Amino acid sequence: MTRPEDNIQEEYDFSGGARGKFHFPKTSLVPPVHLDPDVLSFLQDRANTRGMALSVLVNLLLKKDIELIESAG
Repeated sequence: MTRPEDNIQEEYDFSGGARGKFHFPKTSLVPPVHLDPDVLSFLQDRANTRGMALSVLVNLLLKKDIELIESAG
């Protein structure tokens, strides 16, 4: 069986490489959010009852929390 470390070379030639080729400065990444199973189940049921996507409901709830935090000062 071949291990990945068996394929490591002593030196690599990057002379033909292009710096920043895969850098997209205006791209924003959406990190995954992991919810506890009981929280996920509750919110998914609530979203289904309201006929909306889970992400829409979660964003609405978080925006309300942000408003409360900002108004408290």
